[in-house]
Amino acid sequence: MKPSERSLLARFFDSDLWWSYRHTPVAIAASVVTFVLFIGAFGAPVLAPHQPFDLATLSLNDALMPPVWVEGGQLTYPLGTDDQGRDVLSTLLYGSRISLLVGLASVLVAMVLGVTLGLLSGYLGGRLDAFIMRVADVQLSFPAILIALLIDGVARTLLPQGSHNDWMAVGVLVGSIALANWVQYARTVRGSTLIERNKEYVQAARVIGVRPIAIMLRHVLPNSLGPVLVIATINIAQAILTEATLSFLGVGVPPTSPSLGTMINSGNNFLYSGEWWLVIFPGAALVLLCMSVNLLGDWLRDALNPRLQ
Repeated sequence: MKPSERSLLARFFDSDLWWSYRHTPVAIAASVVTFVLFIGAFGAPVLAPHQPFDLATLSLNDALMPPVWVEGGQLTYPLGTDDQGRDVLSTLLYGSRISLLVGLASVLVAMVLGVTLGLLSGYLGGRLDAFIMRVADVQLSFPAILIALLIDGVARTLLPQGSHNDWMAVGVLVGSIALANWVQYARTVRGSTLIERNKEYVQAARVIGVRPIAIMLRHVLPNSLGPVLVIATINIAQAILTEATLSFLGVGVPPTSPSLGTMINSGNNFLYSGEWWLVIFPGAALVLLCMSVNLLGDWLRDALNPRLQ
């Protein structure tokens, strides 16, 4: 390990953030749960006991089998099977991966778009600032799920019919959720930029001839990253819930690559006939994932708030 990397790690373990993490049991428990869910989702090809999307391995004779602890269940399918004979546990692992990919990708796109627009709006000001903020105000007057539904529907209509596939659907979904959530980043970064642009170090950079783009990226942006990281952490859970809602409504991920929302939508058709495990387990996984990420976001918000130190 290089000396610079060792010193960086040493500074992190000596920081107030690490001290706060070590003395917050809720944050530790939430991070452990989140880590386990991430490992299970992205390690699905290795950890899943079955391949739920390989038609050659499916049998309708195994359809709607209950969990192993219920009469009629088998150890081969610990959480039961769905109406097509797919193992619920394996489908959960693969479905969690899709939900996490959509959530993380949409938050990343929303963060890049919102931070860029917030920096430009706050630093340059004028008509550009007024235009971006009025667009943000209009978007805030509508629920995020409604905006995502609108963008998703328009994108699917404009795309050529021959280009529709699983990955295209995931891309449209990521873009829809990102465009519905960029406003929070833009308003937060704009507020920080309005404060930072009038400070002495920014004025000194202007005097020595540093270009505006360099001032925004090297001086203003680093002082705005704290609130942005907190918003991004909390928005991951919101993005996962939005994806699950869209998939539950039938406009999200296609059934060939199901997410947690798609599984809940499919299981809802069998809920009143007694196959409760098709809804309970995907719903519990969704709640556990979103709750653990939200708890981490709450801890990070408190840890980075100087008023609470």
